[in-house]
Amino acid sequence: MVSDNTKLGTGLLFLGCVFLFLGIIFLFDSALLALGDFLFLTGLTMTIGVSRTIRFFSRRDRMRGIVAFFGGIALVMCKWGMIGIILQLYGIVYLFGQFFPIVAQSLKSAPVIGSVFDNPAVERFLGNFGSVGSGGSSRGGVLPSRMPPV
Repeated sequence: MVSDNTKLGTGLLFLGCVFLFLGIIFLFDSALLALGDFLFLTGLTMTIGVSRTIRFFSRRDRMRGIVAFFGGIALVMCKWGMIGIILQLYGIVYLFGQFFPIVAQSLKSAPVIGSVFDNPAVERFLGNFGSVGSGGSSRGGVLPSRMPPV
């Protein structure tokens, strides 16, 4: 059973992504980007909890991504929207890159977009995200498309 905080946090994460997208579409509007950052961080905290969020953002092996992400937020708050969002995107890829192949693997079973994620070129592209940084997977970021026979 999913708790109410997790449901609310997921909604806030979605709204944060929507406002970040709108901020980019409207020529890097700093107000929309700042609101998106606030909603994203609040939603992440409510989804996984305060202690796990602090633990996630205080890992030494991810320090480059953490500094880039929060530095991008600081630049957005100082109305340097384009540079800030580029820095944030680098931080997000560095921090959350290991989750992209997992999400792609689960999206393969989706009815409409599953065939896109089943493409070998897309698999290779998303598989490269798993090896970003020192916390990458030991397989070099490549996920098997099918389980081998036993």
